[in-house]
Amino acid sequence: MRIATWNVNSVNARLETVLRWFETEQPDVACLQEIKCVDEKFPAEAFERLGYNVAVHGQKTYNGVAMLSKTPLEDVRKGLPDGEGDDHARYIEAVVSGPVPVRVGGIYLPNGNPIGTEKFAYKLAWMDRLHRHAQALLALEEPLVLCGDYNVIPEPRDADKPEAWLGDALFQPESRAAFRGLKNLGLTEAFLEIDGAPESYTFWDYQAGAWNRNHGIRIDHHLLSPQAADRLRACVIHRDVRGWEKPSDHVPVVIELEV
Repeated sequence: MRIATWNVNSVNARLETVLRWFETEQPDVACLQEIKCVDEKFPAEAFERLGYNVAVHGQKTYNGVAMLSKTPLEDVRKGLPDGEGDDHARYIEAVVSGPVPVRVGGIYLPNGNPIGTEKFAYKLAWMDRLHRHAQALLALEEPLVLCGDYNVIPEPRDADKPEAWLGDALFQPESRAAFRGLKNLGLTEAFLEIDGAPESYTFWDYQAGAWNRNHGIRIDHHLLSPQAADRLRACVIHRDVRGWEKPSDHVPVVIELEV
């Protein structure tokens, strides 16, 4: 089972690019972030024609997540628990049916900038909610993949120029500690388990020639329960997609599980 995560930075604005990748790669499951549309405006039919079942948790103009699967999606959840008053569409979860069912959570974690504001406080509170939910899911002792745009640079090695991010919410000690706390629940970071090669990034800003100079950061991650980590066979960053016409500033990251 190949499970992709991709922040597409507006699915309708980049639909041709997104569909090109799906037609070529045919992932079994894909979690999309920043779809930037309400459920009714998501181009479900285009993905259904490619053989995908579609679940959407959308929001007008901002945020929004979706999950696509070649097999039926069961037990679909939209939003994290304890979300009273939180109208941001940032989390979607479902059990992907198959010989070995896999529970997949798609995450668009808050950016949190600027630090010292309520936006940073919201980021940390959201991460705390994610921590509690992940803890509850791990208690189920089933294959679990929590993937998406975490908006966290875990370590200095995950940025081409870490010094440029010292004042950014993505690289604050609190953000990084919360990410480590998630992993310390017993989750395995797929990229580090399989590859871990230096200068492996998943995001390049549109400004200042960041892509051409490889001034990137790695902020799109797959975290796996022990039952999923035992089945992990590959993790690939589709770096070349950033060089396509009208790209997102993120690229797809795909893991492969033996099921």
